[in-house]
Amino acid sequence: MRCGLFGHPLGHTYSPAIHAQLGDYHYEVFDTPPEKLDAFLKKGDWDGLNVTIPYKKAVIPYCQALSPMAAKTGSVNVLVRRKDGTLYGDNTDAFGFSWMIRQGGMVIAGKKAVVLGNGGVSPTVCAVLEEMGAASIAVISRRGEDNYENLSRHADAQILVNTTPVGMYPGNGTSAVDLREFPRCEGVLELIYNPARTALMMQAQALGIPAVGGLGMLVAQAKKAAELFTGKTLEKERIHRITADLAFRMGNLILIGMPGCGKTTVARALAARLGRKAEDCDQWVECHAGTDIPSIFAREGEAGFRRWESQAIQDLGKCSGIVLATGGGCVEREENYFPLHQNGTIFCLRRDLDLLPREGRPVSQSSDMEALARRREPLYQRFADYTIDNNGPVEETVNHILEVMGCAF
Repeated sequence: MRCGLFGHPLGHTYSPAIHAQLGDYHYEVFDTPPEKLDAFLKKGDWDGLNVTIPYKKAVIPYCQALSPMAAKTGSVNVLVRRKDGTLYGDNTDAFGFSWMIRQGGMVIAGKKAVVLGNGGVSPTVCAVLEEMGAASIAVISRRGEDNYENLSRHADAQILVNTTPVGMYPGNGTSAVDLREFPRCEGVLELIYNPARTALMMQAQALGIPAVGGLGMLVAQAKKAAELFTGKTLEKERIHRITADLAFRMGNLILIGMPGCGKTTVARALAARLGRKAEDCDQWVECHAGTDIPSIFAREGEAGFRRWESQAIQDLGKCSGIVLATGGGCVEREENYFPLHQNGTIFCLRRDLDLLPREGRPVSQSSDMEALARRREPLYQRFADYTIDNNGPVEETVNHILEVMGCAF
């Protein structure tokens, strides 16, 4: 059986990795320009397709039958070539979104929902919210009656769903709305899955509002698609397992801590164990500044260096699946929190002060280390998800990090 992802243009996608764990069929990417759409759908060598932008509506005329949800929403994201050669269109995004809501523990019945965006998956989202008993649904678009200029008319919204690409990689750090405009908001459903935590989700976290990202939806709809491809029912546990596996593989492991606490050494050892790439903020700065860090301090002062460091964190924080060693003072700037946390689990390495080297470290050489540690400790704790002792062998520290992440290595 030959299956795949059908759309244009298609960049990096997690679909092949997901389907490799769902069924015994060949799965590939079919990046097909519009002028080849007709020939591919009628004569292409495939048995089942996941359909993505811009073809979810365009494929409907080619279908001899549609599922009730596909017909209702006018959106097809799965095509199956039946034994007689005819095409069946379905909408598994609905199952994925329903799964996302349930996993987030959100109650839709009787609630007012605001859906950001009126394209792509938006009709499916609205259909699911309606089926779940939403009291009302307002769709916000750039030019519609309900738009971003008159959001105040929906300030009483309790559920907010983002179906727009605002905040998606590589446009990390942006958000279509400010959640403070929705004081009654009880839950945020973010369909973006890269980054793992968008700016919208991070604001929700800061405001104490439950928020769910789109990775689980991606996996859940793929599971449903695999069932349509194969005709076999798959256990729901696969959704949990594949989502957790992808989240770990996509996520960064970030190391923070005092200068000289071993971040670079541990990062290299951890990356080697996991088969990942190790990145270092200080090395990024030296490469892009064209000189070493002591020279940057001499030329631009600490403030200049911190600007370089923040640029490094903005760039490296967008990556997926890396191990990142940061500079000891990165926590001095609150602006560094989001780019580090958006895709990463942050570990603070702790080492006894008398073991910290000072050579080649401008801040360490010019500071009272005890006073510096006292000042930075609350900042490290603000950034860190976990604190790890690094007074022993490197392998012991690496093992501890992997244990925290639930890895069996």
